[in-house]
Amino acid sequence: MTEIKSGDTVRIHYKGTLDDGSVFDSSEGRDPLEFTVGSGQIIPGLDEALPGMAVGESKSVTIAPEKAYGPSHDEARQSVPRAQIPAEIPLEVGIQLQMQTPDGRAIPVTVVEITEDSVTLDANHPLAGKALTFDFEIVSIN
Repeated sequence: MTEIKSGDTVRIHYKGTLDDGSVFDSSEGRDPLEFTVGSGQIIPGLDEALPGMAVGESKSVTIAPEKAYGPSHDEARQSVPRAQIPAEIPLEVGIQLQMQTPDGRAIPVTVVEITEDSVTLDANHPLAGKALTFDFEIVSIN
């Protein structure tokens, strides 16, 4: 039986949940996720859980933020005057927008707070600072 090692291309079906049990991502109803083990294509904690597994095996792993999307950084949150946001942009907590850096790069941000005078935007990855649990099954190894 072939066991997964670094450099193998694998396909997995998975379900990712947060501590409260809510699902943040899943391959259900889609093709399995395909990637090369050890290549950095997926978060480190999941990548590290794969070596030694074989086709048909399942596992559940909980990954600390440091091995997932990292900690949430306060400096990635910014309050901007509400007047600086164009009126045609709908504002509600949880909506994702894009900001542009001075050098022209687009940065995705999430609206996390709205007051009469300001809007607080968070440039952290939406899963930063969260422990992630993945239930997954190995579909193929190449």
